[in-house]
Amino acid sequence: QVQLVESGGGLVQAEGSLRLSCAASGRTFSGYARGWFRQAPGKEREFVGAMSWSGGNTYYADSVRGRFTISRDSAKNTVYLQMISLKPEDTAVYYCAAKAGGYYSKGPNFEDEYNYWGQGTQVTVSS
Repeated sequence: QVQLVESGGGLVQAEGSLRLSCAASGRTFSGYARGWFRQAPGKEREFVGAMSWSGGNTYYADSVRGRFTISRDSAKNTVYLQMISLKPEDTAVYYCAAKAGGYYSKGPNFEDEYNYWGQGTQVTVSS
């Protein structure tokens, strides 16, 4: 079992920045790919970005590419989502997900690739 805890959300003004954290416990960090998704009220959950199990590949949705960056600290079993130049349309609950080690069967943007999900953290961007 893997438990995921997101943190770092909050209220920020447009053009501001936030860094979200996703800490894992119950298993080692190594061998698990991480995905970030978000869901705004009344909308479908959408893919934000992901990092492969090796850390050698990252993937980003077009809407966040160039503004969001995924990184990791293996010693802390934690991955981060650094967000800059935030826009009101970035307002959503952000979820961290983890996938058991191995290659993606479909792709990093598919929800059913991931085995574990965190509870989410709210990000609100004011205009």
